[in-house]
Amino acid sequence: MAISRRALGLGLLGVAAAGTGGYLTLKDRPEFRGYLGNKAHLFGFIGGEKQAFLADPDVVHALGGYGLELDARVAGSVEMVREAALLSQKPQFLWPSSSIMVDLARKSGVAIRNDQVVLNSPVVVYTWGPVVEGLKKSGLVTVAGKGGYNQLDLKALLDAILAGKNWSDLGIDELYGRARIVSTDPNRSNSGFMFAGLVLSLMSGDVATQELLAQHGDQAKAIFRSMGLKSSSSGKLFDQYIAGGLGAEPMVVGYENQLVEWALADPARWQRVQAGAGAKPEILYPRPTVYSAHPLIVIDPAVDRLLEALTSPTLQQLAWSKHGFRGPLGTVAGDADAIAGVRPAEIEAVLPMPSADVMLALLAQMEG
Repeated sequence: MAISRRALGLGLLGVAAAGTGGYLTLKDRPEFRGYLGNKAHLFGFIGGEKQAFLADPDVVHALGGYGLELDARVAGSVEMVREAALLSQKPQFLWPSSSIMVDLARKSGVAIRNDQVVLNSPVVVYTWGPVVEGLKKSGLVTVAGKGGYNQLDLKALLDAILAGKNWSDLGIDELYGRARIVSTDPNRSNSGFMFAGLVLSLMSGDVATQELLAQHGDQAKAIFRSMGLKSSSSGKLFDQYIAGGLGAEPMVVGYENQLVEWALADPARWQRVQAGAGAKPEILYPRPTVYSAHPLIVIDPAVDRLLEALTSPTLQQLAWSKHGFRGPLGTVAGDADAIAGVRPAEIEAVLPMPSADVMLALLAQMEG
């Protein structure tokens, strides 16, 4: 059937109108900016625990929808806000693993345009089944009434370490020698930095101040001296824990999301570990613990788009469901029991970190 010139003209006009309307609709949707050619390439430093999240193809695709391509280089959280060699590279953003790093960045002269916590993960202790069973017998580990997760009396454990107790004194006959717990280097890595603040506060009986640091700083220093050589990053320490097993790495400090992310990355591997005859990885939640917040520090205005994307429901859901990160308020973006069966929906006891000035003084004392 022949189409008249008038009908053809009306048809083309309708297609053009629909296209224009679609363009205007997409133009107002930030998650589609990338498809309209509105793209930005951003450079910054991130804590190593977020490397797998940003390399996830689903995350890359979602950020691509926002028109964002990232050159995100891994650096220690303490290093990225203090080291001139890193800051002189003019990063457009910093994404460390603790809110206190925002204060340290300001003290380093970083011109912060904006900052906002994007993700959260509590500091935990990774250990093995026989250690948990032994510590339950000695009363250092109890099961939380709400949530059913294992809580560690960290102050009692630290007192035992300072007293030179052996593993057997704590009910763990499978291990040889003195009890110990290992974290990363607090002068380079955030998990060690936060654990240092937690140790000092527990020794002080309250959130540590300069006065309490003067009284209890030596105890915190002794705990870290007992660790021996300390890793420079949380990711490396977690890898050592998994590879070393019960005998080499009986208790290490890390982030809650690390074991969950490891389990989800290879479910078959996780099932083999659970079904095997060897000791099983276990998470202990110190009571109290501290939350590792992950604030995005915006230096360049172009990074506002990244902040918008990372706080979107899509990216928050990916962060929780595939990588174990909680949301900005420590809440979960989905079913807590759906992933590896190890994470409680809420943590009952959380302690604030000491101020930036106290932490800097503690770091200086530990270096001395």
